[in-house]
Amino acid sequence: MITYCYMILILRCLVKYQRAKPVIIDPGLYSNKKSDVFWVSQKRSVPTAYKLFTGSAWMMLSRSFVEYCLWGWDNLPRIVLMYYANFLSSPEGYFHTVICNADEFKNTTVNHDLHFISWDNPPKQHPHFLSIDDYERMVESHAPFARKFGADKELLDKIDSELLGREPDGFVTSNPLIPYMFIVSIFMKRK
Repeated sequence: MITYCYMILILRCLVKYQRAKPVIIDPGLYSNKKSDVFWVSQKRSVPTAYKLFTGSAWMMLSRSFVEYCLWGWDNLPRIVLMYYANFLSSPEGYFHTVICNADEFKNTTVNHDLHFISWDNPPKQHPHFLSIDDYERMVESHAPFARKFGADKELLDKIDSELLGREPDGFVTSNPLIPYMFIVSIFMKRK
């Protein structure tokens, strides 16, 4: 098991993997009943007009980038959206692909999603549930968010008392600047 602070952009080009070639049909796009996706047997080619990128589905987007995705003054967001419409886990690739291929935005990324997550090595589909054994690594990561929490009462109680200053059965009355302090510490570590 290895711990990763899962990145906004794990800039691995999908061409190396076969994840980009299958075509899926998601009935959830047009049906009010939940069902599994259909895998189409035919494969598609990987685009050559732009590179495909993937990363975390947890991200923060600037207003100017969201406006670019909505208005798409150079048509890239619409073209990429059409490709990702039949792509499994498209939130893990659409914005990454657009931002890394748009000259105006490709140098505006921060390679961190501010989460502490414990994964297998190599990563499987879902992360581990955090336990008290992860506490020190979680704190040392300086990430203001973490996942995936189960019913480990000991870990949650330790976070409440030591990080948030919460008394048993009390309320958290911490400094609202604490998340910003964590973010600053992450950027300071990069220099």
